[in-house]
Amino acid sequence: MSFNLDNIPSQKGKIAIVTGANSGLGKEITIGLAKKEIKVIMACRNQSKAESAKAEVLSQVNSADIEIMLLDLNSLNAVRNFAAAFGEKYDRLDLLIENAGIMIPPLSKTEDGFESQMGVNYFSHFLLANLLYPLLNKTEGARIATTSSLAHERGRIDFDNLNAEKSYSKMGAYGQSKLACLLFAYELKRRLEKAGSNVIAVSSHPGVSKTNLFTNIPAIAQLLMTPLLPIFTHSPKYAALPTLYAALGHDVKSGDYFGPTGFNGLKGKPGKVKSKPHSYDEAVAAKLWDISETLTGEKFIL
Repeated sequence: MSFNLDNIPSQKGKIAIVTGANSGLGKEITIGLAKKEIKVIMACRNQSKAESAKAEVLSQVNSADIEIMLLDLNSLNAVRNFAAAFGEKYDRLDLLIENAGIMIPPLSKTEDGFESQMGVNYFSHFLLANLLYPLLNKTEGARIATTSSLAHERGRIDFDNLNAEKSYSKMGAYGQSKLACLLFAYELKRRLEKAGSNVIAVSSHPGVSKTNLFTNIPAIAQLLMTPLLPIFTHSPKYAALPTLYAALGHDVKSGDYFGPTGFNGLKGKPGKVKSKPHSYDEAVAAKLWDISETLTGEKFIL
């Protein structure tokens, strides 16, 4: 079944959280949700960037119901504060879209000592889903949508070097973080079903799109890539569609994975796709889950 945002009816009354909503895919996802009359919480680290993104969304969807709430994924305390503030204000959550991410930065650590890509892309989102789960569980038809990447294909979970304790490879850490997001989505699906919860756990990847994730690619490489971009990439507007499909599609089932259906998954119409076999490794997923609970300091009670 093909996905067309125009064919999705109004979702008025629903509430969504989109992490990293101030740029790139997050902004496009926010626009898509706002078009369907969903109230969107833009969970962003930087107030002024979020304000300018909000203005841009309102210029495209002047009836958009948007609220900015600050969330710094470099800090587990900030995640806890965000979840508590949201819970005080709202009694439902229909969509948790864990979109924010960083790609191939120089080695740095988060406030809690995580390698920055694992911390921002995975551990903080694991904790966020955990803390918001009680609200999601009491909201009929709620969905948790994580964001993976084609980089998961070469990613491996190195339990002895999860946070670059021994060595650091930019791409290795990025692939590991994006594989972790996918392992989490599948493990969450299994645990939700076992617990008898109706919350849907899904994941998506955007293909390849020139967003601000590209900022850490060396200038010479960016220059060489520029003529090829139209062939191998698509705009953030189209790259956001797999996530919007995961969030709003009628035929979505827990455990589904969405991405572009064109050549090698780089671009194209959004659809259900298959991730690589190692992303379905239940033993690795269960071990990662246990370690994630320990490192974030919270049991995930389903």
